[in-house]
Amino acid sequence: MDRQTRIFVAGHRGMVGSAILRRLQAGGFDRLITRRHEELDLTDQAAVGRFFQEHSVHRVVLAAARVGGIQANNTYPATFIYENLMIQVNVIHAAFQAGVKHLLFLGSSCIYPKHAAQPLQEEALLSGWLEPTNEPYAVAKIAGIKLCESYNRQYGTDYRSVMPTNLYGPGDNYDLETSHVLPALIRKFHLGKLAQNSDWDAIAADEARFGPIPVDIREALGRSPIKVVLWGSGRPYREFLHVDDLADACLFVMQLSADVLAEAFMPATPLAGDADASAQAHNLRRETCLLNIGTGRDLTIRELAETVAAVVGYTGDIVWDADKPDGTPRKRLDVRRSSRLGWHPQIGLDDGILRTYQDYLQA
Repeated sequence: MDRQTRIFVAGHRGMVGSAILRRLQAGGFDRLITRRHEELDLTDQAAVGRFFQEHSVHRVVLAAARVGGIQANNTYPATFIYENLMIQVNVIHAAFQAGVKHLLFLGSSCIYPKHAAQPLQEEALLSGWLEPTNEPYAVAKIAGIKLCESYNRQYGTDYRSVMPTNLYGPGDNYDLETSHVLPALIRKFHLGKLAQNSDWDAIAADEARFGPIPVDIREALGRSPIKVVLWGSGRPYREFLHVDDLADACLFVMQLSADVLAEAFMPATPLAGDADASAQAHNLRRETCLLNIGTGRDLTIRELAETVAAVVGYTGDIVWDADKPDGTPRKRLDVRRSSRLGWHPQIGLDDGILRTYQDYLQA
């Protein structure tokens, strides 16, 4: 991919988009195009259309999305499905109308059915019922995948979709009403450590930086002994990928030729004696590019909590509120295809959590 390629990174201020922007800049790409929400509302179809007509864009990275954890998905289901659908439809269609041939769409592992066989293979898409707590978000992401696939089939574009596992890292969201599990754990345990030290000024400063501390958490911090209350049973398994690893994977996928990428989805045993069928299958794989990005390793939420507590330095009690939902029992991605293509994550979980906590302290 030419370093002079003009790449529009949609969502560059979010955790994922900012990581991709850093990776592209480190790779020597200096003709990057970005817009803040105040400059371009991606849910505004007319505005997005004008943007693509007025700017020469060669490639698009669609990392813009409304995201959040179980609580946010449960509380704002209409917001999640509407905003994500609008962003995806507007950007993908306007990019096509402007003649953009290459686009990378960032999905999510929540697209897979709640009870799909583990590890989750790309072929599991649409094979069963989704997890109810994040179904609206998942449906929107599935629609984005199918949009890319449909434009490829009808117009011969090269729109690719990558499905990352649970992400974490610098620039994460620590608002306890809307955050994902790992940043929520970091903040809760940090607050618990501050409460253990009776550092109420630091707790007030934390609240000013990262948003209100819910009443139940504040009450738990004020009790003796100090307790950190976590949602669910702690038994579900989750896989985690540092966002800088995802950014590296995105650049890797963008630089692959369409033929090499399609080969990763071909059957291990070719269709003997049927050249036409083999060619047809190869073309189909080019149209339906969907690639899992993860580590292939998972752990229980309870194990994750213990790891985060150790990194943060919290030594108080941990209480599990089993009345709160667990979400999907297990979500581990099958990453054999990305591994065969030659991409592998580099940042271990313990090191990644430490880096993320240091970023949290400096935010």
